[in-house]
Amino acid sequence: MRAVYSLAFRCLLPLALAYLLLLGRRDRRYWRDWKERFGRVEPTGHRRRTIWVHAVSVGEVMAATPLIRRIMAERPESGVVVTTFTPTGRERARAAFGDSVRHCYVPLDLPGAVRRFLDRVDPELAIVMETELWPNLFNQCRRRGIPVVLANARISRRSLQAYRRLRRLVAWTLARVTLAAAQSEADASRLDTLGMPRERLRITGNLKFDFPFDPSGRRQGLQWRASWGPRRPVWIAASTHEGEDEQVLRAHRALRQRIPQALLLLVPRHPHRFAAAGALCTGQGFAVARRSAGETPGPHTDVFLGDTMGELMLYYAAADIAFVGGSLVRVGGHNLLEPASLGLPLLTGPELFNFADISAALEEAGALRVVRNADELAATVASLMGDPERAHAMGEQGLDLVRRNGGVLDSLLRELAPYLGGSAA
Repeated sequence: MRAVYSLAFRCLLPLALAYLLLLGRRDRRYWRDWKERFGRVEPTGHRRRTIWVHAVSVGEVMAATPLIRRIMAERPESGVVVTTFTPTGRERARAAFGDSVRHCYVPLDLPGAVRRFLDRVDPELAIVMETELWPNLFNQCRRRGIPVVLANARISRRSLQAYRRLRRLVAWTLARVTLAAAQSEADASRLDTLGMPRERLRITGNLKFDFPFDPSGRRQGLQWRASWGPRRPVWIAASTHEGEDEQVLRAHRALRQRIPQALLLLVPRHPHRFAAAGALCTGQGFAVARRSAGETPGPHTDVFLGDTMGELMLYYAAADIAFVGGSLVRVGGHNLLEPASLGLPLLTGPELFNFADISAALEEAGALRVVRNADELAATVASLMGDPERAHAMGEQGLDLVRRNGGVLDSLLRELAPYLGGSAA
């Protein structure tokens, strides 16, 4: 079974490399450090024991950040290696940890690349965030006696249908997982359906509820807001995608017909789209200030473009209302808990399959409104701007939900303790 998979992977390798080359046309960082994709990373040496954490991109890196910091604090004798697949994830890891951890790309799931990677990193524990299933990698870890833990594991309904087409291979891969710490009962049930041994399943909750709150970031965001005019209504459209910016700008144009002084903070999800988003704004006649140019919104600014990395929480802290993107297009939504942790009323589109449980809980709590198009988005933002008490109540309900579901990190560390020498209990 694995031999067939490996053969298929080798046959499809040219397509995988072509895909990386194509991504590199939009973000040239994909063209760097290719040797790491084949396991050619710098050896860690054997002076320190190594914990390896894999987080595919930005969202997973952010979810893993408090976990990594606790491990570093409670296991100072160990080194930490963080792998990602995307350059944005790698940059986020660098921003969060600097040189205190090593960061590199995860190898492609080829037997030779996997062996080289594990020979050079030599981890005592592999922690894989959410659900990245790599048959060769997991098999090599098992052969070497390296425990593999799926942390914050989740399986969406959509992913479940895709995995079922390869059920035998997925079950074979899951049999090589030492422990799966699921986000919810639904995720645990789906993993069970796919063949994860029940005795190795735990439900620890969603790590994103334990997002590290930075008071200094909130202060800076509030300082920004004060400099723009404290009474000016501000809303944010965060983590937007191609095809979604256009809808957000249509909503903002309609909103300004009702509330002319309204300011939009537009923060595209991917850095390769920053320039295109700015051109779209100016092409539609909006007056734009760009964060990357050191510009600040003036009284006649329509849109403040958040074209920087690692500052999303500052933009949230400067806003009154948050629309979270990836939800008016078929991306599946993005993290709603970050703005909820700041007490913001939340808006989203209907495409939420990546965050179905969280969005349902927030909607049930009265913290989230789902809009279907630009017209509904404009109307809902205008309604909340015209009713600050209702907006505040929505924000408080979301913040209360975040607080009530905290403590996930401690639960996960208790499950990890046997593989961390018991020191992180």
